[in-house]
Amino acid sequence: MVDLESEVPPLPPRYRFRDLLLGDQGWQNDDRVQVEFYMNENTFKERLKLFFIKNQRSSLRIRLFNFSLKLLSCLLYIIRVLLDDPTQGHGWSPIIWVNRSLPLWGLQVSVALISLFETMLLGYLSYKGNIWEQVLRIPFLLEIINAVPFIITIFWPALRNLFIPVFLNCWLAKHALENMINDLHRAIQRTQSAMFNQVLILISTLLCLIFTCICGIQHLERAGNKLTLFDSLYFCIVTFSTVGFGDVTPKIWPSKLLVVIMICVALVVLPIQFEQLAYLWMERQKSGGNYSRHRAQTEKHVVLCVSSLKIDLLMDFLNEFYAHPRLQDYYVVILCPTEMDAQVRRVLQIPMWSQRVIYLQGSALKDQDLLRAKMDDAEACFILSSRCEVDRTAADHQTILRAWAVKDFAPKCPLYVQILKPENKFHIKFADHVVCEEEFKYAMLALNCICPATSTLITLLVHTSRGQEGQQSPEQWQKMYGRYSGNEVYHINLEDSTFFAEYEGKSFTYASFHAHKKFGVCLIGVRREDNKNILLNPGPRYIMSSTDICFYINITKEENSAFNKQEQHRKNNESKSYYHGPSRLPLHSVIASMGTVAIDLQDTGCRSSSGPTLTLPSEGSKDGRRSSIAPVLEVADASSLQTCDLLSDQSEDETTPSDDDISTGLEYAKGYPPYSPYIGSSPTFCHLLHEKVPFCCLRLDKGCQHNYYEDAKAYGFKNKLIIVAAETAGNGLYNFIVPLRAYYRPKRELNPIVLLLDNPPDMHFLDAICWFPMVYYMVGSIDNLDDLLRCGVTFAANMVVVDKESTMSAEEDYMADAKTIVNVQTLFRLFSSLSIITELTHPANMRFMQFRAKDCYSLALSKLEKKEREKGSNLAFMFRLPFAAGRVFSISMLDTLLYQSFVKDYMISITRLLLGLDTTPGSGFLCSMKITEDDLWIRTYARLYQKLCSSTGDIPIGIYRTESQKLTTSESQISIGVEEWEDTKDTKEQINNRNNHRNSTSSDQSDHPLLRRKSMQWARRLSRKVPKHSGKTAEKISQQRMSLYKRSERQELAELVKNRMKHLGLSTAGYDEMNDHQNTVSYILINPSPDTRLELNDVVYLIRPDPLAYVPNTATSRKNSFCNTVGQDAREETQL
Repeated sequence: MVDLESEVPPLPPRYRFRDLLLGDQGWQNDDRVQVEFYMNENTFKERLKLFFIKNQRSSLRIRLFNFSLKLLSCLLYIIRVLLDDPTQGHGWSPIIWVNRSLPLWGLQVSVALISLFETMLLGYLSYKGNIWEQVLRIPFLLEIINAVPFIITIFWPALRNLFIPVFLNCWLAKHALENMINDLHRAIQRTQSAMFNQVLILISTLLCLIFTCICGIQHLERAGNKLTLFDSLYFCIVTFSTVGFGDVTPKIWPSKLLVVIMICVALVVLPIQFEQLAYLWMERQKSGGNYSRHRAQTEKHVVLCVSSLKIDLLMDFLNEFYAHPRLQDYYVVILCPTEMDAQVRRVLQIPMWSQRVIYLQGSALKDQDLLRAKMDDAEACFILSSRCEVDRTAADHQTILRAWAVKDFAPKCPLYVQILKPENKFHIKFADHVVCEEEFKYAMLALNCICPATSTLITLLVHTSRGQEGQQSPEQWQKMYGRYSGNEVYHINLEDSTFFAEYEGKSFTYASFHAHKKFGVCLIGVRREDNKNILLNPGPRYIMSSTDICFYINITKEENSAFNKQEQHRKNNESKSYYHGPSRLPLHSVIASMGTVAIDLQDTGCRSSSGPTLTLPSEGSKDGRRSSIAPVLEVADASSLQTCDLLSDQSEDETTPSDDDISTGLEYAKGYPPYSPYIGSSPTFCHLLHEKVPFCCLRLDKGCQHNYYEDAKAYGFKNKLIIVAAETAGNGLYNFIVPLRAYYRPKRELNPIVLLLDNPPDMHFLDAICWFPMVYYMVGSIDNLDDLLRCGVTFAANMVVVDKESTMSAEEDYMADAKTIVNVQTLFRLFSSLSIITELTHPANMRFMQFRAKDCYSLALSKLEKKEREKGSNLAFMFRLPFAAGRVFSISMLDTLLYQSFVKDYMISITRLLLGLDTTPGSGFLCSMKITEDDLWIRTYARLYQKLCSSTGDIPIGIYRTESQKLTTSESQISIGVEEWEDTKDTKEQINNRNNHRNSTSSDQSDHPLLRRKSMQWARRLSRKVPKHSGKTAEKISQQRMSLYKRSERQELAELVKNRMKHLGLSTAGYDEMNDHQNTVSYILINPSPDTRLELNDVVYLIRPDPLAYVPNTATSRKNSFCNTVGQDAREETQL
């Protein structure tokens, strides 16, 4: 046996006493690095571009200043004309030379210098490689004509009185006004009428024509009739209105030529403006024309193919797609066979989108329409299914045909396809990226039952955010929750990385722990250069290579970060407090408590598959000293690796089977399911039965010749149930069962699964589930209380309510969830202690989940959501309590996963690995552990990270935290306060009666039918008494009445449930009607900072390494014989 004490690295003796006194204060002197994000925006040119062009508000101010400058120049021209004497001069000289005073000349020169400098700066910032495109623009030419002559007069004083057509600045003012209106609309983020924009352009064009004509006629007539500005105004109005009195006429030929030119321009420009104004609303209803071939070759664009375009779908796509900086110059071409509805039309007329989004009415099945969209030049094609269709299979068929048509027309165009049903997935295997809705939905709902709020965790990871949500909120949990929600998954090559380059040749767990400790990033996976498979937490045996691609969770990617080494002034003796052993860890990072320090090696015993055991360090030494957390080794040796054989059934829960297990004969095997309901499902190692269960035994509520049980209570399950309420047993429901029966879940922790189906399942589905232990189905509905009681809702751990396909479409879109919401609210009122996980069609409806009308806290969260939406947040709904706690989920929130894959092509693979949809050999899986009182000695998240990496090789990625909700005016607190007051006033007999009623779940004697009547009579007697102190007594009586009313409502609900249970012959012992867990707030902290304090009952999300990666081949071959035996006499049937 290996001597473990000899493996402990010695500590420098001269530092032991000092480090003992310092304790954890030494963490202040470690080698952490302050990381600054988004450094790509900190160059001088990028800052100028951000201020002058990109930022809407600052750009709006620049436009406003430019507009004011042009108006000032026009005003100075009018002042110069009014001060000038047109009688001076003879011949053509008054046209060439004017009388300009020195102060006026100085002002005009100053305006010209500022205008020219601004024009040159904007030209430099917007330069895209073509200098002639910048120079030959009309605004640039007008700026040169109006500004350069004034600058020349500075160096040539003789030309100070030279005439310069400054009045042409009115056209530059018009151009600045149009840009200013566009920036205004972008800054306020509101839908403005395009008709208003067109009217404004028309009026400004008309005013510019008149002003140009007035100033031109007045100046040219200096050599003729000597007209004033008012005379010129009168002449232009009479002429443009076609009245033509003839009392004022031009005298010289230049004036007459100018009038002819202006009339021709007006006859051309104004009708065009009126035509655009009149037919603007018709243009958007047309097919949209063609996407320009020249634009397709010079600009990048993507195509979005949908059968019907809804406003929510459009805004989710645009917000997520344009959230990435490098996609700002992309165009989006929408190809849809239907006409735009009014909401989509209004949105696409916003200047923010009208310049980048092009709507084409057409079909993806027609080559002509694909040619119009320039599909062969597109960077990508997104094909989305219509999930609101009644027939989802037909919707998938349409999606498949669109994908085939696009692949036939443009074979090189990358395809991003969304499919609804998993059995249709194999038809589009050629697509670059595929997201199957039902696969992700059921796998996520299943993990929600064992890893709370997994749906919220995945949703936050696939949404683009900077973590700025909730930072202005007074609530601390909202600040933390919002800040850490900005974490996303990024990738980088190891050799190019500052985060991970120094860990080349080290183990994966060593690199993950030290990168988090030093930079605050969470390394979750890698991919070899010569392998396409991503490995999540490959474990301590994996050695990092320079060509590896690292996947990590952080606020932003490393390329947008700057690294500033924190310089700390230390004393000489403090600078030597590091331990230079093989782990290269500071000594203070492994000290756990007071006493002589001794570092434990990793536990070499067989770890339990139920989770890491973070027990308190041993205190049984001679002098009562406690050991510390072991260091994370650079390279794992044989003694530190835990090579327990999961296939030999030697885990802790399996070594000594109980008598009940032996008597009932519940012996499970581990293997791959012999049947799969559809083609394309990834094989997963699961707990299976040796023999499949007869179909009659799968029916929970009906007895058969094999058993006589007719309800869930009669089965005597040791663990609580997981109930799934669905309309039909679709093939996607198979992905709900597999994660809950995965091989790494201990047998003693397997929860029975009951499928509450509206329609009976078909034989193909029963063939697939009959091999899994403790899986049953029952035909019923959640709106029937008897069905709920029969399936065991009173002792269920989780109730999963799946959105019904028949209710996904409604005349009013958001009413599609009405039936589901009301049914769940009924469950919430009847069974308040039940954990309900609900799927909705529309994320906006999650505010109605567990609705309480008089809850002021919910109203405050509603106001916060509105503020975040006004700020442009894509995650405004994240602060709703049901979503933060993972109790509600909408598959449409995962649409961003497909959109984000255009920039991060690995996101779908990583998400599938996390959800257990794919099982890559050597890749870890998502699980969780709960922080108990015995684990609080670890104190911080960084020490937990070290403990997990050094003992089990797990990588923590986040925390699910539950806190008490501090309500001041909620109904529940009022009820509790009244009850406490009554307890001090009632007699002992009344207290005993009330306690007997609260314990009605265990005794049926308390179900007194006259209880409510006596309570109301007591309330009436109270109301007849004359109070001595009218104010206090009236308030107490009011509180008592409110408490009685609330309590009587609960009693009515409890009596209803109990009466139905008695009628069905069920025991009422398991029903707890007074248990209410409403006053808690649960939220997720993704990749929290290393110094985050751990709290009691925190649930830590872990990525655990694959246990099968360390199993010897002999054991694997020995245990795989079960699958071979099953497969010999069973032919796999799949539904096509």
